[in-house]
Amino acid sequence: MISTGADAPTATAPTLPWSGARAISIQAALLLLSAFALPAAMHAAGLPVRLLLPMHWPVILAGLVYGWRSGALLGAACPSLSFLLSGWPLPPVLPAMTLELAAYGLVAGALRERLRWNEFASIAVALLAGRAIFLGAAIATGWTGPDLPTYLRTAMAPGLVAAALQIALLPPLAHWWVGRSSRPAVS
Repeated sequence: MISTGADAPTATAPTLPWSGARAISIQAALLLLSAFALPAAMHAAGLPVRLLLPMHWPVILAGLVYGWRSGALLGAACPSLSFLLSGWPLPPVLPAMTLELAAYGLVAGALRERLRWNEFASIAVALLAGRAIFLGAAIATGWTGPDLPTYLRTAMAPGLVAAALQIALLPPLAHWWVGRSSRPAVS
């Protein structure tokens, strides 16, 4: 069956429509995945969460696939929902993470949807913007402590691995997802 109305992407759109029953249900699943399932699974498996940043992946993906609105909404909601479900992230870092993830989704989605940047560049700029916002908020709230260089080394540097993986892996996934969903279904 061919999708119509709000769920129908245009042939030239770099992202899928953010509204409609299917889009909203997929985004709700991405929200739960990023807010709870991925971080919980990584904590349970003993994986290095600061190294892999599991909450960030679905937020960036939502921005690339469904645009800036979805990316920003998922990014803003994930840390609080995660905190309500699991107690993580810790309350002092919650405001900085909320702003960071909202920026990831907003910037990646806006660059992809509005300016039609490629997925790789969209993610790279979004990661720089989100990390800058996180660092500014962490400094403003005192989360970094008095020794900023140590904080950068211990808290920020491990995320470089996740950033490299996100830039390498999320663009092909987003491109495939949008391309697959843009094609009419064959009955």
